Amino acid sequence: MESNQQHLSQETAARLVNWDFAAATAATLVAPGPKMSRREIQDAVADLRRQADDAVSHVHRITGLDAAENLRDSQVLIVDRASWAKANSQSFAALMNPLLQHLAKTRPEAVNSTNTAVAGTITGAELGAVLAFLASKVLGQYDPFAALAADNPAKKAGRLLLVAPNIISTERELNVDPSDFRLWVCLHEQTHRVQFAAAPWLRDHMLEQIGALSNGLMDKAQGLPERISQLAKQLSAAAGKDKQDTPSNGVPARQADVLSLLQDPEDKARLSHLTAVMSLLEGHANVVMDAVDASIIPSVKTIRRRFNDRGANRGWLDKFFRRIMGLDAKMRQYADGSKFVRAVVDKVGMEGFNRVWEGAENLPTEAEIHNPDLWIQRMGL
Repeated sequence: MESNQQHLSQETAARLVNWDFAAATAATLVAPGPKMSRREIQDAVADLRRQADDAVSHVHRITGLDAAENLRDSQVLIVDRASWAKANSQSFAALMNPLLQHLAKTRPEAVNSTNTAVAGTITGAELGAVLAFLASKVLGQYDPFAALAADNPAKKAGRLLLVAPNIISTERELNVDPSDFRLWVCLHEQTHRVQFAAAPWLRDHMLEQIGALSNGLMDKAQGLPERISQLAKQLSAAAGKDKQDTPSNGVPARQADVLSLLQDPEDKARLSHLTAVMSLLEGHANVVMDAVDASIIPSVKTIRRRFNDRGANRGWLDKFFRRIMGLDAKMRQYADGSKFVRAVVDKVGMEGFNRVWEGAENLPTEAEIHNPDLWIQRMGL
């Protein structure tokens, strides 16, 4: 009987979001990218593969992590925009299906309706529109959760995706040397790959934290609409005011507003922890990509300057979508994490910093991200 109910919850969960329709919608909506001849495409793909391979040795030299030596733990795929969207719909499904099954099992009245399939298609279309927008922006991505969606009993390997049309359109927009720019991008993405190879416990740790936080939110979902409405009023009242100051607890004010949605202290702590982990990962990758000098990437300073200027010159519509999708928060994670990594490396060296990959207990808290000395003291460095 119990296995029967579990099977029903799995079927119901599968109907809540039509993942295939999400991927198909994204493929329909997203533009293919810059026009190129077949030969140009082949040459660009081959060059991206070379740059991705070359980047590993630089990551090894800069980080000192043995996991970067002869790294062969996962796939490196050069993809177009539609393929990136499909890959992410698969990973989202793998991450969210346990949550949706939990919802179907614990609150069947909320999902067992004749409209579930229709609602799943609508949700799939909405997700597809989001994926279409992101698919035209993302340069590359290391997905540590890819194996969860594959028929892989080991379920270990991640997947590195390099989105060729976006890399090429960006290097043309910035008017920078293509080989230099491609290696610069690959340094960032290969660093993420190395992080998870150096800390093989990290993927499961993040899955556990994401699952616990998601289930906690679903279990308390009845009061969530009221709290969202209250938060919207607070943010509206604060419009035009500077709320970027970081209070004494190390958590930026805007994030403190979002945390007010979570009434359970354990949920707040999990969200804070995941924010700190993402800041660490993104900041570390940024530090590595900027650690190469002109002998490796001759135009690295020009690339960084023009890339940063490009972000400041986005149109209002682009900025609006980035804000509501949380991409502004992601950029703050890059900056906060980079400051943390640089501060720690300056004081205790890269070997001291690499203590962070030894276990979950060594990951920095959000307060430590904003005050690296606290982490250094806690590690006894």
